[in-house]
Amino acid sequence: MTESASPYISHPRILVLGVQPTTPPFRIVEIDGQMVGEARAVTDVLEAAAAFGITVHDLDDPDVVRWVGGDKFTWTRH
Repeated sequence: MTESASPYISHPRILVLGVQPTTPPFRIVEIDGQMVGEARAVTDVLEAAAAFGITVHDLDDPDVVRWVGGDKFTWTRH
């Protein structure tokens, strides 16, 4: 297998985990492998990123943010 034939796996600095079943629900945010806080809305993710000097231009870019258990619109358990 050559390098060009291998699948690309991104390693974004920001990881947003699945919704936690609490009241109110939230998602854990990790930056560079460290838990940095809870997000109850997409703006909380952007604020956490900014606190670490990360400017997010596209929340759908898998090289920037990895959404686990949903996407940027998932803030409650289904």
